[in-house]
Amino acid sequence: MSSINPIDLLRSGTVPLYLAPQAGVSESPFRRLCRQFGADVVVSEFVSAEGIRRHDKRTHTYLRFNDEERPIGIQIFGAEPDAMAEAARLVEEVYEPDFLDINFGCPVKKVVNRNGGSGCLRDLDLVESIIRAVKGAISIPTTVKIRSGFTEDTRDPVGIALRCQDAGAESLTLHARTRTQMYSGVANWDEIAAVKAALDIPVIGNGDVWSGEDARRMYEHTRCDGIMIARGSHGAPWLFAQARAALEGRPVPPDPDPAERFRTVIEHARLAIAWESDEEKAMIEFRKHLGWYTKGLPNGRYLRQELFEVKELAEAERLLEGYLAQYEGVPA
Repeated sequence: MSSINPIDLLRSGTVPLYLAPQAGVSESPFRRLCRQFGADVVVSEFVSAEGIRRHDKRTHTYLRFNDEERPIGIQIFGAEPDAMAEAARLVEEVYEPDFLDINFGCPVKKVVNRNGGSGCLRDLDLVESIIRAVKGAISIPTTVKIRSGFTEDTRDPVGIALRCQDAGAESLTLHARTRTQMYSGVANWDEIAAVKAALDIPVIGNGDVWSGEDARRMYEHTRCDGIMIARGSHGAPWLFAQARAALEGRPVPPDPDPAERFRTVIEHARLAIAWESDEEKAMIEFRKHLGWYTKGLPNGRYLRQELFEVKELAEAERLLEGYLAQYEGVPA
């Protein structure tokens, strides 16, 4: 067990960088890689409380993590306070993460239709009941992730955040978009600043951090206690090193050249295969990462078409080596 309390880290003034919980992306291999590049805290993919309680085998695979990943939070979602409390208790007992995060932010239809994720924001009494139930069931910190509201009409990040704080949340992450915005438009950083000013608990800002410079601007704009990076990390785990440099006022390292980028790809793929233990299954799952890592490269489209067919690591390595031989010295 690590001795780093994530709440203490948020109060330390260092502005910790978080890897966001992202379905199908923030699996253990990617979390480990992001930690190597300077992510201070990582969070699991969001996991169904019902699946945890029913001991669903597939659900429980999402809860596994490596000790190298600490400090790590497990994020759960659901709409029944008692079920959420039972799932949280089980997660703490069996998996021992450093904190437990409640998902009130996921905008995906199948989750929202079951009243999970951002669906809960339609009923703030329910949000409070869930937080109280979870907090009463576990000894590790209970944290929450919210959006600014369910719709534009109900957009009230400060009101929602205060209700979460009153119910016992120990830190709060705001993705400054509504559920109806999904991932479109621009995250409203003014709302992160307003929530930070209103709350006594630490506030983590989330939304539109695509570069190291964005992380610095978000901090200066909002004075948030931590910064969570989501889609900006896809195929770019080095964004954490760039964000840390920008926050500390050091020169921001450039994006890696193709050779260095491909070394990271291969390391990520090896971690994925070791974790999955079925190489073909792991590589098919990994194709999305191959797509992200090769984005923006000269003639990357042709390379991607070929990479999306690979079933083993050796094939991917051969294609990447062939690409380098052809484009050596071409700036990315």
